[in-house]
Amino acid sequence: MTELNWQKSTYSQEASACVYLATTPTGTILLRESDEPEGVLTTGPRQLTALISTLRTPNRIRPA
Repeated sequence: MTELNWQKSTYSQEASACVYLATTPTGTILLRESDEPEGVLTTGPRQLTALISTLRTPNRIRPA
């Protein structure tokens, strides 16, 4: 099994909960939070790009 290279988000501060990202050899992207590292979200590059784009959009509509 390949060892994952987890990288901390540049937006995470030293003393706060941090978001980590790793990619698999197949291109799958894994996300985890430092407080609960056993909980891993799996996504793809296209989906992650869409999420980040949505989060950066000012005045986006939020679900009720």
